[in-house]
Amino acid sequence: MSPLLEVQGLAKHFPVKRGAFGFVSGHVRAVDGVDFHLGAGETLAIVGESGCGKSTVGRLVLRLLEPTAGSVRFDGEDLLVLSESGMRARRQRMQVIFQDPYASLNPRMTVGAMLGEPLMLHGLATSEATRRARVGELLELVGLRPEHARRYPHEFSGGQRQRLAIARALAVEPQLIVADEPVSALDVSIQAQVINLMRSLQDRFGMAYIFISHDLAVVKHIADRIAVMYLGKIVETATTDELFRNPRHPYTRALLSAVPLPDPTAARERALLEGDIPSAMNPPAGCRFHTRCRFVRESCRVDVPALADDGSGHATACPWWPEFPPARSLTEGSGQDQDRIRLARLQAAFVTTQTEAS
Repeated sequence: MSPLLEVQGLAKHFPVKRGAFGFVSGHVRAVDGVDFHLGAGETLAIVGESGCGKSTVGRLVLRLLEPTAGSVRFDGEDLLVLSESGMRARRQRMQVIFQDPYASLNPRMTVGAMLGEPLMLHGLATSEATRRARVGELLELVGLRPEHARRYPHEFSGGQRQRLAIARALAVEPQLIVADEPVSALDVSIQAQVINLMRSLQDRFGMAYIFISHDLAVVKHIADRIAVMYLGKIVETATTDELFRNPRHPYTRALLSAVPLPDPTAARERALLEGDIPSAMNPPAGCRFHTRCRFVRESCRVDVPALADDGSGHATACPWWPEFPPARSLTEGSGQDQDRIRLARLQAAFVTTQTEAS
């Protein structure tokens, strides 16, 4: 079966203009040759530090930005050759959820008008009664009530506003949703609710997600596959379980070592990165990560590594990864057994007390 989305050689170079006449003095290589694919009903997470180009990739896929080079094929059709009117017709099948729901929702429109607008635009609601009924269904789908259609965005909490953004994306029944940092502005407990909501909606409607995030702890709970980006390029791709179990690229190892541990008695050695991210206007020659890599070889400063698949679906843009020592795993903290014994006793005592009180 062919993939729903195929991206090949995708690039976006933003011109840098200087002086009164706006002469172009260089280009910011925000995205510089990205390849990936996405199947129907699958979730691909794109992760990396701020400024790596992951949000730009999402906008390029939807043609909210015009790419400098590359191709984007959606359901076998090349989106980059479509006219403006042709692309507008395809937007029914491709939607986006932005990071800040308050900024992406029109403060002057009620929720009912906001959700009803795409229904009328794409001819999915031919009458006012049909539109109102559909808006009520959408609100119930995301855990809100139909009467909320009369409210304005400022009357909702941050988590509720993100639910509204999800409802707006669902309104036109898309096949693909690009979620750009959809939970990064929310509290941890609300993050879990929104992630669970997105997973349940995917199971119900079979949508595909491109989930853009810098938080690997969040990505682990929603993604089927993960693509790690660094300075405009993808440096590693694998299934979620494989990436967490066997990270290969030094950058991926550093990202995983920064994920907080839920066990306060567990510890691990951090793979700290030295130096700053190089400028995207003037990226380093060879491997772009070599200026911060502790395993750097002389050839890394010259040769551009290819993103090579080992045949199992795990691809790494580093030819030296088989020679690296195994990735650091969790190590037991001192006194962990005693701490766990004391915690178990406290929990047992609490349960006993609650049972007697009832």
